[in-house]
Amino acid sequence: MHLTSDDPKVNVLRRAGAQPIALAAAALVIVFLGIGAIGLWRAYTGNSPEQERATSARLLQARAAQASETLVEKTKALETSQQESIDQLQGVQDQLQTVRRLLAAQQGETKKLSEQVGSLTGAIDTLRQSFASVQSSETAAAPARARPEARLRSRHSSYRKRAKTRS
Repeated sequence: MHLTSDDPKVNVLRRAGAQPIALAAAALVIVFLGIGAIGLWRAYTGNSPEQERATSARLLQARAAQASETLVEKTKALETSQQESIDQLQGVQDQLQTVRRLLAAQQGETKKLSEQVGSLTGAIDTLRQSFASVQSSETAAAPARARPEARLRSRHSSYRKRAKTRS
């Protein structure tokens, strides 16, 4: 489609293009009016974005400082708790070492007593065997049993002999 010079739209653009200073001046006036309107609106409402930004920045700084202080307090509490846990663990380790030493000493004492019991058992067995051998040799060497009457006579005669010697 080809536009002719008789077209009214083209004529308006040609006229505007012919006077660029007027167009720029009109745009500048519109920009200044907008800036003035914004300034009046801020002055009328009493707050500006810069003040809000400064206030919000101060609020954020205060919150950050508070969070930092809370973090420091929690860190100190955690450090104290860890130190207490370490101290308790060292105490338990010391007690464990003491118990181990006592257990080792008790095991040594138990071993010594076990050895003593073993040697006493051996000595008792030896005594039993010697007693049994003495008993068996006495029964083998003992004379045939005399009649009970003869034993009584021999006892009475021994009592008489003793009585005479005492008087």
